[in-house]
Amino acid sequence: MGSSMNTAKRVEALLSGTAEEMGFEIVDVEFVKEGQNYYLRVYLDKQGGITIDDCEIFSKAAEKLLDDSDPIEQAYIFEVSSPGIDRPLKKDSDFEKYAGEIVDIKLYKAINGSKEFQGKLKGLEDNNIVIIDEDGNEMSFDRKSVSSARLAVIF
Repeated sequence: MGSSMNTAKRVEALLSGTAEEMGFEIVDVEFVKEGQNYYLRVYLDKQGGITIDDCEIFSKAAEKLLDDSDPIEQAYIFEVSSPGIDRPLKKDSDFEKYAGEIVDIKLYKAINGSKEFQGKLKGLEDNNIVIIDEDGNEMSFDRKSVSSARLAVIF
């Protein structure tokens, strides 16, 4: 798992300058094995959202950089995608940018019998994710205890 994380960080560092030049933000990079195949996934966003054309344009530029620097030893399938409407919140800047939005928090271990919480994102305080639940209670979760934080999909 550690080497997959390092690979994702190396790829993000390699591609972030090109993404910024093109007006995109790299939201996340995953390098995972699924079945027999390895997948390198880059999730992009930009103001107003990402289109399929954006993904294609970035993919072509990124493939050239990846081929030239060859940061991954094994064969892999490369995918570029939007983070989706339930965008994951991973970077410190995500917690600032989406303050005031409704988020879903999933924990590794249950608190009071529950692993899932929803509330309005207040932000990040001392490496704790802080939300306000529907009853107006402030809840704080240590980032290490959070398996995922995502924008909530509400219909």
